[in-house]
Amino acid sequence: MAENTGVKVKESTGYIVFKWFNTVIMLLVCAVTLYPFLYLVAQSFSSEEAITLGKVNLIPIGFNIETYKSVFAKGEFMHSYKNTVVYSVLGTILSLVFSCCMAYPLSKKELKGYKVLTKFVIFTMYFGGGLIPNYVLMMKLHLVNKVAGFIIPSLLSTYYIILMKSFFAETPHELEEAGELDGLTPIGIFVRIVLPLSMPIIATMILFNAVGYWNNWYNAFLYLDKKEMWPVAYYLKTVISGASTSADPGEASAEKMQIAANIKSCSMVLMALPIICVYPFISKYYVEGMMLGGVKE
Repeated sequence: MAENTGVKVKESTGYIVFKWFNTVIMLLVCAVTLYPFLYLVAQSFSSEEAITLGKVNLIPIGFNIETYKSVFAKGEFMHSYKNTVVYSVLGTILSLVFSCCMAYPLSKKELKGYKVLTKFVIFTMYFGGGLIPNYVLMMKLHLVNKVAGFIIPSLLSTYYIILMKSFFAETPHELEEAGELDGLTPIGIFVRIVLPLSMPIIATMILFNAVGYWNNWYNAFLYLDKKEMWPVAYYLKTVISGASTSADPGEASAEKMQIAANIKSCSMVLMALPIICVYPFISKYYVEGMMLGGVKE
């Protein structure tokens, strides 16, 4: 074992300049990324007059929480939030299971019809049936105004399947052969060997799918007519529309004017906050999964 001599290697002037340059660039990128969200937070707590006159920057002016009170006072908001949590959890789990079951076989070139199946999957990325055929199909399957009607249309993504396929293809083949020699079935190899080694891509897919279901309002717009089944994204969209149509100064009260002024920023903050809180815990796996899942054979 080599001994630590304690000798420090002097950094060259060029390397020091490079480090400072990188630091400054990254600070600028962070500032540019954070500014829009901080602006939305400040606007959501500002008065209607300050927002209308464009005085709000990063600090709330005329601090008030009328819009938040109005949103939380309605029982529909918490109910739609609960719906979103249910849809996101169920959708993420089902999407992950089906994506894994589809991506793992496609990562094996010895699979019969490998090239045809791969081309068929990629084909679906560029061509679809269209809105009307999809709606008619959902009607025929009696999935309108059902939880499945919200989840199934977004259940599989070709892009996610290709990412997982690329990741699974990088799994050491020797480990799978060792599991086979130990008497494991193909399913046993997948569950006991491949999946534990695939936590980075799994965490990445959990984040992608959870964010997708959390922000999804379009499926609710198409397939959920019952208000009690709306996710929070679609509910807040209707609140924004209602506040906008009642924002006539000659007809609306001061409270309605205040709500109409910052309902959009308030809604965006309420929608983004849970995802922002969860992201730091899986960001490490997200970066690793994106890098390794994008490796081409």
